[in-house]
Amino acid sequence: MKTAILGPAQRAEALARMAERELDILVVGGGVVGAGTALDAATRGLSTGLVEARDWASGTSSRSSKLIHGGLRYLEMLDFALVREALKERGLLLERLAPHLVKPVPFLYPLQHKGWERWYAGAGVALYDGMSISSGHGRGLPVHRHLSHKRALRVAPCLKKDALVGALQYYDAQMDDARYVATIVRTAAAYGAQVANRARVVGFLREGERVVGARVQDVEGSLDYEVRARQIVNATGVWTDDTQALIGERGQFHVRASKGIHLVVPKDRIHSTTGLILRTEKSVLFVIPWGRHWIVGTTDTDWDLDKAHPAASSADIDYLLEHVNSVLATPLTRDDVEGVYAGLRPLLAGESDATSKLSREHTVAHPVPGLVVVAGGKYTTYRVMAKDAVDEAVHGLDQRVAECVTEDVPLVGAEGYKALWNARARIAARTGLHVARIEHLLNRYGSLAEELLELVVADPSLGEPLAAADDYLRAEAVYACTHEGARHLDDVLTRRTRISIETFDRGTRSAREVAELIAPALGWDSDQIEKEIAHYQKRVEAERESQRQPDDLTADAARLGAPDIVPL
Repeated sequence: MKTAILGPAQRAEALARMAERELDILVVGGGVVGAGTALDAATRGLSTGLVEARDWASGTSSRSSKLIHGGLRYLEMLDFALVREALKERGLLLERLAPHLVKPVPFLYPLQHKGWERWYAGAGVALYDGMSISSGHGRGLPVHRHLSHKRALRVAPCLKKDALVGALQYYDAQMDDARYVATIVRTAAAYGAQVANRARVVGFLREGERVVGARVQDVEGSLDYEVRARQIVNATGVWTDDTQALIGERGQFHVRASKGIHLVVPKDRIHSTTGLILRTEKSVLFVIPWGRHWIVGTTDTDWDLDKAHPAASSADIDYLLEHVNSVLATPLTRDDVEGVYAGLRPLLAGESDATSKLSREHTVAHPVPGLVVVAGGKYTTYRVMAKDAVDEAVHGLDQRVAECVTEDVPLVGAEGYKALWNARARIAARTGLHVARIEHLLNRYGSLAEELLELVVADPSLGEPLAAADDYLRAEAVYACTHEGARHLDDVLTRRTRISIETFDRGTRSAREVAELIAPALGWDSDQIEKEIAHYQKRVEAERESQRQPDDLTADAARLGAPDIVPL
């Protein structure tokens, strides 16, 4: 299979090709579900297009807890089917589909009551492990274990001695959510899908009652395109109702947004060899290992303000700090917080007023001929959602279509990853990079890391780390634009890398270096470089200001102080 390159030229070509002839499937929305749907359709032999109004994964799919998990708390809700499905998907991703991107991660669950709680929680975690193994794809993770009070404190010395009487430790998995979506998009393109970000659907084409295409606006250019398709899939997450409104249809269900915020703190602020999972009065709180950092989250509150840039308020940050500090021997303060990010979960509206009680299961509907809607669900089960969406769309195609094969289609970078991992010391010696750098590249790009190393061979200066964000090589910024579809400075600092949340300056000190590195690939002149830097700095300041506000309304108003997109 030829690896797809998502550079500026390929984007322009994809838009032109989508408008040339009628597609079988046009997918609207470049989050994990939309990207997965495009991959599913393309691998069934269908001519497929995928458009995204902003950047790949710029909404919910870059702002999650970065976990691939079965949803342990759903067992307590007796939602066994959802947990079983998610555990099967977790195993597939770890073992077959994306071993370069999805990694095991341990969690410690502190017990606060003697006797009954160990039995109750232990039975739940044992069932979780059992369901994973019975799925046929869960043997790669260690099973849970019971820890005494002394042993638990040895594993997690950060905990207060009186915060637990013992603990359970179990395993789930994690990934970089935005990088994962970009990899799905590249995989779909490698199988023939035409894909374009910064391409907004502004209306639908109708013939009578039937939807027969979409009007697509190139956000970065002056052209509009009419893209005709036999079936369109609306996979726009929390924007589902807005997209439906373009055809005057509310749809058969309503999608409600729930805001979740996360804090990022340096690794040395929490002394532990394992992640933590804590109960709160509303849900659960995770402390998740994240490279040289920890992610602390999340909240779960209703949100009906700006969907593009949900804002974290001071109250949200205080909530997380208060709850995590209830168990930490050395409490975290505001000064420990490197980054903050907020995302919106697309939940199917139901009878419950509390978003934490709404369903994480997904729904697929065919509200009008030619248009399929998929909504709800959780990141881990994106592949199942995509399959169901394409299955529904196939009903509207007057032809025989192959069954879903994505269970056996590894993402680009997976093939050969393990062999390269075994050879990482030899690769380090060949390239002159430290073996830790090679490991970093392999765990972000898999076998595609060879493409980055080719950039370094051509220009050895790209093998140097970024001055103010030395976890990342200069080559990664360039590669983001030449191969991964990044169009703006914000795309690189926020989603292709995580510099925006992994540095105390939120990426502002890296802005100029990165902008100058990527300018040649994107055809920028000096004026555009200055615009990009100024835009990014305004965005960061608006986010900082929003995080000083007391509530959602004032935080939202502060965040909207920065414009969304930099016109070229």
